[in-house]
Amino acid sequence: MPVERVTGEDFWILSRILKKNLYINGLDVRYNLISDVGAYYAARLLQKQHKLIYLNLMFNDIGPEGGELIAKALHKNTTLKYLRMTGNKIENKGGMFFAAMLQINSSLEKLDLGDCDLGMQSVIAFATVLTQNQTIKGINLNRPILYGEQEESTVHLGHMLKENHCLVELHMCKHNIKNCGIKQLCDALYLNGSLRYLDVSCNKITRDGMVYLADVLKTNTTLEVLDLSFNRIENAGAKYLSETLASHNRSLKALSVVSNNIEGEGLVALSQSMKINPTLSNVYIWGNKFDEATCVAYSELMQMGRLKPDNTDVEAFVVDGHVYLAEVSNGLKKHYYWRPTYGAACRHSANAGFTLVPVGGHL
Repeated sequence: MPVERVTGEDFWILSRILKKNLYINGLDVRYNLISDVGAYYAARLLQKQHKLIYLNLMFNDIGPEGGELIAKALHKNTTLKYLRMTGNKIENKGGMFFAAMLQINSSLEKLDLGDCDLGMQSVIAFATVLTQNQTIKGINLNRPILYGEQEESTVHLGHMLKENHCLVELHMCKHNIKNCGIKQLCDALYLNGSLRYLDVSCNKITRDGMVYLADVLKTNTTLEVLDLSFNRIENAGAKYLSETLASHNRSLKALSVVSNNIEGEGLVALSQSMKINPTLSNVYIWGNKFDEATCVAYSELMQMGRLKPDNTDVEAFVVDGHVYLAEVSNGLKKHYYWRPTYGAACRHSANAGFTLVPVGGHL
């Protein structure tokens, strides 16, 4: 069905109305067509309206020029707390303006620049700026456009984590992180005392990388949510994590190992660690290779009340005396890109990561 979308000219009308409104403090215009024209009026709005604390502009066809306008408007803005620019192709040029803005702005707490086609230069610029910025609590740098195999972005972000003690939430999805890169991040986590949510999903981390991660989790007491979805940690990696979760770590609350080529042995090991570890409450395992032992193990966890139905992405059912697992629409950030067409718009079970580690008033 064709849908009428808000254009840049429409946004001009909306911005004129909002400039005089003292009661609206959040604006969500995601998935429209405001483009750089609308970005100009959005920048004007940020300069004139001093009540807005949440602005969602994701996927609005905003380019580098529009990104520059919005970033420069935030130099003097002192009220906006959370900005989502997700999916607007501001590229490396626009990313550099946002990095420069973080040197000046002292009110923004959460910034989402995922899928914005950032380049290596702008990712390094963010890492450099965040060694000094004391305000940003959450940042999303998903899917930059990186060339080469040197993992420079991970090296710089790892260095930033050693210096920054304010960042709570970091998303590094699709950064081409391999085992060397995850070692850089783990070395930083030994020294970092603030990060509570780490997202390294959709990378190239294997079981060897889990040796470093399992080791740092023995001493790290701040990390609460860990997203390893869509890597390849396999049985050995799952067992490394399970051993640490059973014997040492008592701070991690949520773990996602969705689609990691884990078979029954590794999945059962994770379920056994949950019986020993009282803190780990959320586990997401769909997309791996379930055998009957896996199905029985997670069915038992749910029956005994150790794993609540809202805290996992599977549910058990029985056919001809055999236990199977079906997928349930729960996860750490299931509704990151979209909202459901029915039911509650922001179910906590679908966005458990943001529920467990809330950053900013509007998520």
